[in-house]
Amino acid sequence: MEWYYYILIVIVGVFCGFLNTLAGSGSIISLAMLMFMGLPANVANGTNRIAILMQNIVGVSSFKKQKVFSFKEGIWLALPAIVGSVIGAGLAVEINEDMMQKTIGGLLIFLFFIVLYKPDAWVKGQAGLIRSKPSIIQIVIFFSIGLYGGFIQAGVGFFLLSGLVLGAGFDLVKANAIKVFIVLLYTPFALGIFVMNGQVDYKIGLILAAGNMIGAYIAANFAVSLGAKFVRYILLAVIIFASLKFLGVYEMLGLI
Repeated sequence: MEWYYYILIVIVGVFCGFLNTLAGSGSIISLAMLMFMGLPANVANGTNRIAILMQNIVGVSSFKKQKVFSFKEGIWLALPAIVGSVIGAGLAVEINEDMMQKTIGGLLIFLFFIVLYKPDAWVKGQAGLIRSKPSIIQIVIFFSIGLYGGFIQAGVGFFLLSGLVLGAGFDLVKANAIKVFIVLLYTPFALGIFVMNGQVDYKIGLILAAGNMIGAYIAANFAVSLGAKFVRYILLAVIIFASLKFLGVYEMLGLI
């Protein structure tokens, strides 16, 4: 591999780490780059998990240092997501994901309008929904999100945020912090599935992780200092980008 590819990987990693921590969908870009470099789709999917793991260690540390959330606020929601992620990663080893990507693209368009027309729920939170332990509905929601996160990761941040804001009642800044915490907890399990199947390039994964960690640190500080309203605008913009990608619009236009 040429030396400038390593620089490209780090730069892309910084951008993806920023997006993943502040909103979501950074993995769409990193997966595309890894496959462009010649990695098979399943190996790119597994390799990306190294960067996700390291990125979220930094993100959780930064949010915790700023006292945005406590571990107990996310642990009960993380448990069903972990179980789902193991199953999802097992499916990702061999399943065709084209139809799922189209479905996710449609769901993201729907989510865009929810974020657009219910601003108070995203900015202020809904205290009445917050509870010490999740309800059955919340368990099902976060198990399903974990299933998807284990399967492909790209775009999972949007669904975690919607579950945490609309399903669990957190404001967007705290939801971002808990989202990063949940992904941190389930990623080692998903990564382990890919490792066992020999679908991880450790060298590229660690280089990408260096960039993701920088991006995560910057994003965690941005989210807290600029507040939920700013994060909501970023979220809206990135949802549009991601949904068009999942629906194949860029490919039809010859842009990607």
